[in-house]
Amino acid sequence: MRQLTALIFAAIMGTAPAGAAPDAVDIDGTKLKGLIYRPAGNGPFPAVVAMHGCEGLPEPGSVISRRYADWGERLMGAGYVVLFPDSFAARGLGAQCSAGQRSLRSGRERVVDIEAARRFLQAQAYVAADRVSLIGWANGGVATLWTVRPGAARRDGKPDFRSAVAFYPGCRRLRDTAWAARLPTLILIGDKDDWTPAGPCEQMVAGARGRTARATIHIYPGAYHDFDHPDLPLQQRLNVALATGPIGRVHVGTDEAARADAAKRVAEWIAR
Repeated sequence: MRQLTALIFAAIMGTAPAGAAPDAVDIDGTKLKGLIYRPAGNGPFPAVVAMHGCEGLPEPGSVISRRYADWGERLMGAGYVVLFPDSFAARGLGAQCSAGQRSLRSGRERVVDIEAARRFLQAQAYVAADRVSLIGWANGGVATLWTVRPGAARRDGKPDFRSAVAFYPGCRRLRDTAWAARLPTLILIGDKDDWTPAGPCEQMVAGARGRTARATIHIYPGAYHDFDHPDLPLQQRLNVALATGPIGRVHVGTDEAARADAAKRVAEWIAR
């Protein structure tokens, strides 16, 4: 296992495959579509359902934002199939970051999307059905945490998710609803995050210890929201929903040390 984890870590930290690009897929046969990264070969490969944040999956001029492309390419290079459902396009929505924009519930509609994506992957011959993990960022991280609760398990005769990772989720409501996890769940967040603060997530995980030992949190000193972005200079954003600062002001930006450590931790977590 250590050798496998080391190989996965090296692939995730290495150079992204040249010219790697995702393919568009229909996930549920109706509205939900997504982008998929698939290694060469017949597999079966382990897989990841990857849930975008409140800004959506694409960015101007590209079908997928740099952050998600970076993770998709690197995980694919490590031998994973990576599926990004586009929760917003499926419902005719744009970004959901500002207070006036939010109309989609991460604990409901996005959980439905996660389960649809899992079933899609498990129906593919090139996917190892018992090795599907779940990763989410921010709003997608919140959806991830709702999905892994014990009462959210779907009885559809297919294997459950193997593990989950949530990057800088907002944890207040989950903390107040006595959250717990039915499968190994890792939360990665910065201690300077003023958009989705680490404190409520710490409290949520501490409160869950009497109900589950499957949740772990790692807090990065000096890191802000979006610390794993491949190239985002530290900057302010205004008028964001759920911000703790004045006029919705928050800070976002890459933290290279946290980004590198997160790649290592994710590699270890999903290889278990």
